[in-house]
Amino acid sequence: MAYKYKPNKGMKKRFRVSATGKLKHNHMFTSHLRSSRSSKRKRHLRHAEVLFEGHARNMRGYMGVKGLRPNAIAAERRQEAQENKAQETAPAKKK
Repeated sequence: MAYKYKPNKGMKKRFRVSATGKLKHNHMFTSHLRSSRSSKRKRHLRHAEVLFEGHARNMRGYMGVKGLRPNAIAAERRQEAQENKAQETAPAKKK
């Protein structure tokens, strides 16, 4: 009998997957003893951060999210934008 894959529920609680497949997470060092940190540091810790792609690839596997490849999606979007720009400029040259 095959082993049923069970995604890591702790990962799902700590990371959010964007539409392109990037993983966002909250910073550490934000729960207590914040008086020792500067205002600038606390302000920057408020915002979520995108996980590096090497780690994100592993985390997506743990979370059971496969098939999302942010770099490939970004490359496709850039290519579509270039094609659209080329199509827009081509009719202008005919005039």
